Amino acid sequence: MQQHNLKITYRTFLRYKSSFLINLFGLATGLTCAILIFLWVNDELSTDKFHEHDAQLYHVMLNHEEDGGIRTDTSSPGLLAEALEEEVPEIKMAVEDSDPLWFGENFSLSDGEKFHKASGKFAGDGYFEMYSFPMKYGQADHALKDKKSVVISESLATRLFGSSKDALNKSLEWKLLHFTSQATVTGVFKNLPTNSTQQFDFVLPFSLFKDILGDGLHWGNYNTYTSVLVTPGTNINQLNQKLADFIKNKNQGSNVSPMLVKFSDLYLYGQFENGQQAGGRIMYVRLFSVIGLFVLIIASINFMNLSTARASRRLKEIGVKKSLGAGRKTLIAQYLTEALVMAFLALIFAIAFTYALLPQFNQITGKVLTLTLSPTFIGGLIGIVIFTGLLAGSYPALYLSGFKPINILKGHFRGSATEAWTRKGLVVFQFVLSIVMVVSVLIVYKQINFALTKNIGYDRNGVILVPMEGKATENIESYLTRLGEVPGVEHVSASSHTFTQNGSFTTGVSWPGKTEGTIIKFEQSRAYYDIQQTLGFEMAEGRSFSNQYGDETSKIIFNEAAIEAMGLEDPIGKKVNLWGEEKEIIGVMKNFNYSSLHSKVEPMLFHFKTDFLPNILIKLNTKNPRNVLSNLREWYKINNPGYNFDYTFLDTAYEAQYKAEERVSLLARYFAGVAIVISCLGLFALAAFTAERRQKEIGVRKILGASHFTIVRLLSADFTKMVLLAIVIGLPVSYVMANFWLQNFAYHINLEWWYFAISGAAALVIAWLTVSFQTIKAAQTNPSASLKEE
Repeated sequence: MQQHNLKITYRTFLRYKSSFLINLFGLATGLTCAILIFLWVNDELSTDKFHEHDAQLYHVMLNHEEDGGIRTDTSSPGLLAEALEEEVPEIKMAVEDSDPLWFGENFSLSDGEKFHKASGKFAGDGYFEMYSFPMKYGQADHALKDKKSVVISESLATRLFGSSKDALNKSLEWKLLHFTSQATVTGVFKNLPTNSTQQFDFVLPFSLFKDILGDGLHWGNYNTYTSVLVTPGTNINQLNQKLADFIKNKNQGSNVSPMLVKFSDLYLYGQFENGQQAGGRIMYVRLFSVIGLFVLIIASINFMNLSTARASRRLKEIGVKKSLGAGRKTLIAQYLTEALVMAFLALIFAIAFTYALLPQFNQITGKVLTLTLSPTFIGGLIGIVIFTGLLAGSYPALYLSGFKPINILKGHFRGSATEAWTRKGLVVFQFVLSIVMVVSVLIVYKQINFALTKNIGYDRNGVILVPMEGKATENIESYLTRLGEVPGVEHVSASSHTFTQNGSFTTGVSWPGKTEGTIIKFEQSRAYYDIQQTLGFEMAEGRSFSNQYGDETSKIIFNEAAIEAMGLEDPIGKKVNLWGEEKEIIGVMKNFNYSSLHSKVEPMLFHFKTDFLPNILIKLNTKNPRNVLSNLREWYKINNPGYNFDYTFLDTAYEAQYKAEERVSLLARYFAGVAIVISCLGLFALAAFTAERRQKEIGVRKILGASHFTIVRLLSADFTKMVLLAIVIGLPVSYVMANFWLQNFAYHINLEWWYFAISGAAALVIAWLTVSFQTIKAAQTNPSASLKEE
């Protein structure tokens, strides 16, 4: 019997080729989207979850109590780890490390012949015991104990010494700005997994970082990351309450309270409000999970609608079969077999589509996803397919097979009102989702475009960032002066800030009239001469640093936000105290965005320094930047031998801040397009079903003189009402969602009415174009063909 059903299924597919192909394409597309989204979501959820001690691994966050509320930050004092491990019994181990981004690519390693750029960090000697970055060679518990040791990755070992096996116990030289030292390779760790938020090429002992910090190593300087392993069974809420005053007891007058947050949660839940986790990337994970589910539901609805529309053609077949003795179970088995065969064919095509699209999908998402057909994954897909097939085949199998053959053969078959409303409701639901997605894509696109084109207060065009290295660290004044003489270079300066993301901050500023207990966070940057001319920011009052005035180490510049926060009037010439040193205010710069538009402009200061300036800023003549870069490359070979001329355009670095939003926007664009296409297939299915049901009515109307336009308008009216209803429902929903998303930006676009009008109009036009094919076809049918019986 099953063989007979398969044969009938094959013949049915051949007979109704268009229905078969539309069904197959729609369901396969929906399944493909669901599989791709599942791979992306699964990778996001697995980030940082691979550590052996994941359940006990926590990161120490600091809650800063300020006038505007509580601000949560990831960095902590360099003394904290040792104190926690010694004084808190619930903490089994505490390890400190530095952020590689603080130094960028300023680290250089020499194998004795030439220097190699690499991303490095400093970490405590228990780092490789706490985090599961397996050692390929060497011992994790001894690798960082000696101050002259270094642990490197497999790939860096191969780059430096030809192979990772030959690297152990080899010597190398490392340089960071004007710091340099010899080190011995005491360990080689396996290349870090792609789903690790920590990415680096080598690790140096944290004791070296303490030497670099010097007097900067104290309880009021937050320049370190601290991670802890708590003992199993520890109540984290109780421990956080116990730690609330830990730093305040060490540093009188401090406004910070430590808070332990599970390390693997920080990737997805990295946003904090008033000292509590308040979301983050998990918003995008949830969004795409819902999108994947909705696309699959839309595809399943289409499958059911199109199956239903074509099933009415086979009513007489049902009647004849039942009159010849076929039982209801036989018919149910036949129609369910057809639906399941269609669903499994769609799954095969979906897997093939996924393999074909995965390289492009990886390029869009910036991930390295692979489709591994594990038993669990295959079982889940088969379960979805079986559910979809049974759902789609349920109407013809259970509903149509229950009719009496005599009623079918006499043409007394009529669908119920509930059935019609259900089908229409499903189409409305499809278009509501499509409209929401279209509006969302438009809003995200407009916001990103706003972020990239907004005047942020300084000119990033034609400015490149070059690491401070080699000869530059020996005599910065002479080096930068000669660099400024290269043809095509307009201005040169240096800074500890990249001006594309938050850098270091301080609360160690005192000023005339400061009231006791007032704490203000200042973003701070060390800066060199000509910083204003190089970046092009405007001065509200006073001047910037200039070598015309000699030594500027006792001078300081604030932005307008800082002056306002301090409540200073006529600030030029007034004296403030920074870390115990008296500084004279020589300028007030106009506010500019030194990080992304996610954050508002906060108080900032520049103080003049000639050391620890990791970033050289070069303003190029933009008329012919290629020639200028070529000149710089040649100059670099002569004046900084052994180093490559590596640079980053400031505008490129700025745009990279919105990479996550751009990827979400692009993915949403693709998935919105898919949802619209599949929704149109659903509308197409309903139009086909309606045209078949009203075939004789159309024939009678045409005989009585109805024009083609009248027939098209008659058949299109119901579909227009459904889409208009979807617009009425979808636009308010999309407004609420768009407004909620824009709250993540301190500066954002206004939600204009025409964003929603365009989206609604587009949905209506697309619906009309979709329906027009079936309605025009029905209107052009010869009345005699419509009225004749088979």
